[in-house]
Amino acid sequence: VSHYRGQVYSWDVVNEPLNADGSFVDDVFYQAMGPGYIADALRTAHAADPRARLYLNDYNIEGINAKSDAMYNLVKSLKAQGVPINGVGLESHFILGTVPSTMLANMRRFAALGVDVAVTELDDRIQLPATSADLAQQASDYATVVRDCLAVPRCVSISQWGIGDADSWIPGFFPGYGAATMFDENYQPKPAFYATQQVLSR
Repeated sequence: VSHYRGQVYSWDVVNEPLNADGSFVDDVFYQAMGPGYIADALRTAHAADPRARLYLNDYNIEGINAKSDAMYNLVKSLKAQGVPINGVGLESHFILGTVPSTMLANMRRFAALGVDVAVTELDDRIQLPATSADLAQQASDYATVVRDCLAVPRCVSISQWGIGDADSWIPGFFPGYGAATMFDENYQPKPAFYATQQVLSR
């Protein structure tokens, strides 16, 4: 952080600290320092670059559930302690048709804590081969995410994980699934691209 002081807009200071049930991941940092390591990491990052925006980032916290409740309570506690935290990253690795109906409400409750929200790793995996109906559903999923973000002033960005299907991480981790991005294997726009474009143009 010190090396890039003043040059980086934001840092993912602590990545994926929570389990599905909302407990802390029992990793090397937690084992060495307990749950206080998160506050320590944020304070240390802030001291190294006071102008950078500091985030916590995790997956399966897009909708309201046990894990997002735990993240919400963690952020609320950090804010109450005066810990410098500026945002929460929602990774948003979706399976086709599963964008949570509570995503907008979830974004709004984080924003109400006084932090920004970012969609940080968006993709929407499809069981292959993808049909035209699948691609239409994917377009709807992408549009929903963009629409939800636009409805929350503190939702500051959306990033897709990978540029196109040719370089997506999905097939290597979820055999039989793929076609998760807005661009196909030849980097040509898919229906999801045009749906996203349409939402952004309104």
